[in-house]
Amino acid sequence: MTELLVPLILAFTGIYALTHQVAVFPVFLRGAEKGLQTAIHILPTMIGLLTAVMMLRASGFIDLAGAALAPVLSAVGIPSECAALVLLKPLSGSGGLALGQEVMRTCGADSYAGRVAAVMLGASETSIYTIGIYCGHLGLKRTRYAIPAALMADLAAFVFAAAWVRWLG
Repeated sequence: MTELLVPLILAFTGIYALTHQVAVFPVFLRGAEKGLQTAIHILPTMIGLLTAVMMLRASGFIDLAGAALAPVLSAVGIPSECAALVLLKPLSGSGGLALGQEVMRTCGADSYAGRVAAVMLGASETSIYTIGIYCGHLGLKRTRYAIPAALMADLAAFVFAAAWVRWLG
């Protein structure tokens, strides 16, 4: 079914364009132009966020904060090896992947910590990064409840990831 999905979508789009007399190429060019403008507009926000994440990671702050939070996280079932991942994943997807890979390399991919890290990576979002990009693009200065709600959702994803791995493991 999935092998047919993309060709079906393309065929439907082509048939729709033909029957509604849509000039596909000019519409495509306008969309590509708007996409490029959006990319240029969010570039400063992306550079700032990525720089901050790299500084936090290179300084060792993420690892120190993870070690400090490990006892609290262990109380809710999150292995201490995944504590730094809990802190970094909302900020950076690539940083989260690197930490997840590190957990799997040191503990083993089939270990409890490795499986929890894998589920955490798939169950959570780079919330701070995403909110920063969208708000930066829209010019919003106040995020109101978006950041606390997103961080609570990430925490719930982390806790439930550990619970599901423990339950299914």
